[in-house]
Amino acid sequence: QVQLVESGGGSVQAGGSLRLSCAASGDTYTSICMGWFRQAAGKEHEGVAAISTAADLTYYSDSVKGRFTISRDKAKNTLFLQMTDLIVEDSAMYYCAARGAACSAYQSPLEFYSYDYFGQGTQVTVSS
Repeated sequence: QVQLVESGGGSVQAGGSLRLSCAASGDTYTSICMGWFRQAAGKEHEGVAAISTAADLTYYSDSVKGRFTISRDKAKNTLFLQMTDLIVEDSAMYYCAARGAACSAYQSPLEFYSYDYFGQGTQVTVSS
């Protein structure tokens, strides 16, 4: 089992920045691929970014590419999402996720239901 706890959400004006963190505990050696997902009110979960164990593979949705950066500190079992140039459409509950499957492109790293573990979420609200 893997436990994930997100932090760093909040309210920010458009154009601002936030950094989300996700602390992992438990059987973290099974967290081969980790990712961030978000869900806005009334919408489906959207894959935002994913990263492999060695951080040599990263994936981003088109909606955040160039503005968000995913990273992980394997020694501290922590996942990060640096968000810049935030827009109102980025407002959502953001979830950290982990899975044992590899993070290769053909294994759908931005597919929500391909992950095994999820955190409780942290809210991000961007105002105009």
